[in-house]
Amino acid sequence: MNEKVAIILNGFRRNHTLREQVEAIKTQSHKNCTLMYWQNTLHGVGYDLSPLFENGAEVAISNKNYGVWSRFAYSLNARADYICIIDDDTIPGNRWIENCLKTHETNPGLLGTIGLVFKENSYNPKRRIGWDQNNSTIEQADIVGHNWFFHRDLLSVFWRELPPITDTFLVGEDIHFSHMIQKYTTLKTWVPPHPTDDKSLWGSINALKYGTDGNATANFAVPMMGEFLKRSISQGFRLMESN
Repeated sequence: MNEKVAIILNGFRRNHTLREQVEAIKTQSHKNCTLMYWQNTLHGVGYDLSPLFENGAEVAISNKNYGVWSRFAYSLNARADYICIIDDDTIPGNRWIENCLKTHETNPGLLGTIGLVFKENSYNPKRRIGWDQNNSTIEQADIVGHNWFFHRDLLSVFWRELPPITDTFLVGEDIHFSHMIQKYTTLKTWVPPHPTDDKSLWGSINALKYGTDGNATANFAVPMMGEFLKRSISQGFRLMESN
């Protein structure tokens, strides 16, 4: 497997994780990776972007917070076979890209490190799969989050329909992506194996350390996520538990 993978990091208020993220990318077992970075405003924070410049990353800094969708637009610039977008609270194990590529061989589609299987018409997950509730084999989910691994061609599917201009752009990209894949392709949403005894394969190894701080979107946006899910269901998104 020598496929080229563009790994896209993005920052908003969490500069303290950046160096650890870059080190995790440098030590990936799959070596044919390039690093890109999207900054959703410096937001008055004294950002140290030196880990990126030291490692030849492509860096884009916005003077406005364009929310969670902007990194998928930035991904259009990637010159790679595959794309892996990683949240700023997410540190991947050093075999995560290898794990994704191997999973994609048998289960192509959208991959992530935390999968949610919803109760019907509710954002309250019935099951969580991945780093939070380990899976020894590949499992399907309604949506995935914390990072997204996919073939670059799927960007055309992601942007097949646009989010309403009345939306905040702070939530919904994860639901939207799985919905578009379901609607326009025969592919599915998957969580690669996250074995309990081998964190090197995990897509997020310090999620509880970083993902529960005051910057977490879940602290304020769960109601908006629920509304986005309900709207997607009304527009034809089929949940696994409702099939």
